[in-house]
Amino acid sequence: MAQDLYGLPVTCENPDTLSGLNDFIHGFLSYHPKAANIIAAADDDPDCALENAYAAMLWMFLESPDAPQKATPYLARAQAKRRDVTAREALTIDAVAAWVAGDVPQVLAICDRITTDHPRDMTILKLAQYHMFNLGNATGMLRMALKALPQAANIAYAHGMIAFGYELCHLLDRAESAARQAMALQHDEAWAHHALAHVMLTQGRIAEGAAFLESVADTWRDLNSFMHTHNWWHLALFYLSLGRHDDVRRAYDTHVWGLEKGYSQDQVGAVSLLARMEFAGVDVGDRWRDVADHIAARGADTVNPFLTLQYLYALTRTHRPEAAELMQAIRDRASDTSQHDHIAWRDVALPAATGIAAYADGVWDTAISQLARALPRMSECGGSHAQRDLFEQIHLDALVQDGRASAAQQVLEMRRTYDPVGVPLNLLLGKVYAKSGLPLLAQEARARAAQTLAANSSAAVAAPSTGG
Repeated sequence: MAQDLYGLPVTCENPDTLSGLNDFIHGFLSYHPKAANIIAAADDDPDCALENAYAAMLWMFLESPDAPQKATPYLARAQAKRRDVTAREALTIDAVAAWVAGDVPQVLAICDRITTDHPRDMTILKLAQYHMFNLGNATGMLRMALKALPQAANIAYAHGMIAFGYELCHLLDRAESAARQAMALQHDEAWAHHALAHVMLTQGRIAEGAAFLESVADTWRDLNSFMHTHNWWHLALFYLSLGRHDDVRRAYDTHVWGLEKGYSQDQVGAVSLLARMEFAGVDVGDRWRDVADHIAARGADTVNPFLTLQYLYALTRTHRPEAAELMQAIRDRASDTSQHDHIAWRDVALPAATGIAAYADGVWDTAISQLARALPRMSECGGSHAQRDLFEQIHLDALVQDGRASAAQQVLEMRRTYDPVGVPLNLLLGKVYAKSGLPLLAQEARARAAQTLAANSSAAVAAPSTGG
């Protein structure tokens, strides 16, 4: 029997079909566009069950309401051949079928079985982590990834997934160790770069983080739009903290927005960065318009609460009429008790959405109270710590706009524990302290921001930025 690139048996006789399977597996793990070749490969060999299951899986990663419809023909082909394949392949088909049906708990139960018996199945491990990430199950992500050891210890992607699991569990030293192990096996492991960026951001290693990501940025050049844009998004966060406004704008225009404007992850990356740029005092010009146009075309998309909330922010920020339709869709989704994630929609996404809409209208009291209700449980909607920080910043800005200087000071000083010399944070802290009648503390905050800007200027003279 044939084997895939990690030595797992596959029911496949055609060498071209096997090549297509391996392209998908490696492309999926490495975020390389060749993963998309699985669609044509499945069309060329409709009798290969695993290939068609993988094609259906890829369609589901569209994260759009029409994804199940696009996946269904490929899933049907796979199911027609289910009796002729190995137990692992049959379970893979079942996992994809459960996803198409919207039964995520069943997807995860099947993934757990497969990874227990086949710890080198990196595709299923990645699929499991994706769904657990969307549910905010950090410990589950780590537990699933650690099952790959020791059998997959020679696979860089296993260590990259372990690193991200550790990071989401706030085990930062272990996360960094796992990320560096991944890079020792494969220096261009982009997911390990991503995990290390998270660690450095959380630990306030801002200048080091920017320098590290700049040193590996060339390796993302040929990756798919998600990994390319997302790692550049992380680099842009470091630039924001350092006060490097020109580099932030350049990163946005060249690497964060424009690769796949119709894709969910590219859209929310753009929304999130534009919002942060504005909070940091960066002039974004008319950049919101193009992003909002593409998001408006999604309609009432409630596939994922974390994504939907960012779609809503873009539509309310630009006062698009589609915002009302999406807000109603969120209310409807929150009242649908038949879905596995209805509690997250009801108790977290709906108040967060209400707060976001109020923020856009300048109704600060409602924005503050509704976001405060949602923030402690935002992880239930998915996203990483760094990504969910957007909602913290919206809440913070509402506090500032409403003149609640004491409450804003509390938030800002807590944030300064992991961004001690950040330029936007300290400039805002200076304003808050001045408003609070604490001029000495205001002066100290402004001095920290000035020191960071001066250090950047000195570094730029020594070595021009590679931010573009």
